[in-house]
Amino acid sequence: MGPEEKTIMTERSAAVFIQAWWRGMLVRRTLLHAALRAWIIQCWWRQVLEKLLAKRRRMVLEFYVQQEWAAVRLQSWVRMWCVRQRYCRLLNAVRIIQVYWRWHSCHSRVFIEGHYELKENQLNIQLEISLGLQACKVQQCIPLPLKE
Repeated sequence: MGPEEKTIMTERSAAVFIQAWWRGMLVRRTLLHAALRAWIIQCWWRQVLEKLLAKRRRMVLEFYVQQEWAAVRLQSWVRMWCVRQRYCRLLNAVRIIQVYWRWHSCHSRVFIEGHYELKENQLNIQLEISLGLQACKVQQCIPLPLKE
């Protein structure tokens, strides 16, 4: 092998080396572009998944709030019903006590006071009747038929 052949071989190996380097650069550039595009797609997909997850969380939270509000409303209605029942029972008891008290006070506190005068042919009556807090005054002149 002569010096010319050596230079041809070195030129050829240099050309092969440059071609390999260039092909490697092209492949690396293509891989870099593919990796960047894949990274962009992955970022977009993560955002989509995060939005879906946030939407699901929001729906679950709204459902929970709705359930809680319904439970609170139902509890308040039940409490109101219990209080109303108790109030009605107490009101009926008060009415019964009032009826008996009024009956008792009317029947136990009757006070009758009266005067009468008999003059010639008429009878003068003055009566005062007290029923508890109420008073009634009666004054009447009654003519008497006398047989002569």
